Amino acid sequence: MKNRFQHFSTKVSLWTGSTAAFALALVLVAIWLLAGPSLHFSNTWLIAITVVTDVIIFLMVFLMQNTQNRDSKAIQLKLNELIVADQKARDTFIGLENLTDTELTELDEEFRRLLSTLEVAPAMHKLHKHIAHEKERRFSFPEQAEHLVGALLNPFNGTNNTHPKNK
Repeated sequence: MKNRFQHFSTKVSLWTGSTAAFALALVLVAIWLLAGPSLHFSNTWLIAITVVTDVIIFLMVFLMQNTQNRDSKAIQLKLNELIVADQKARDTFIGLENLTDTELTELDEEFRRLLSTLEVAPAMHKLHKHIAHEKERRFSFPEQAEHLVGALLNPFNGTNNTHPKNK
């Protein structure tokens, strides 16, 4: 039973990520929209699309998570193989996925310190500077939410500037 579900979830995940699946979803939404006038845009018409999409999303979450878990485990095993095969690599990194977020943050900081002391190619320093700049440029999730709400309310409150960094 387990192997059949894994095989099924992989096939469904591959198909739902395809152009054909997107086109089919687009056609179904278009049909639903076109049916609106003949159904007088009734509550039943609205509930139909809501129920169908909710059920599909609910089932897809489990299928996608199953596929994601297997893909993640396969990547971890491949990385473990590379760590074991490389004499210079520390085998203590096998199983890092089981560490807490705090432990992973500490390890990340250790690598940042190590990187700053090593002679690294200029391209790597440029890449790290670009990543740091990008992190500074983007605003946090709460700021993004505030920006989105502000943008949605603009027509009602008459303001034009909702970007958090411009306040």
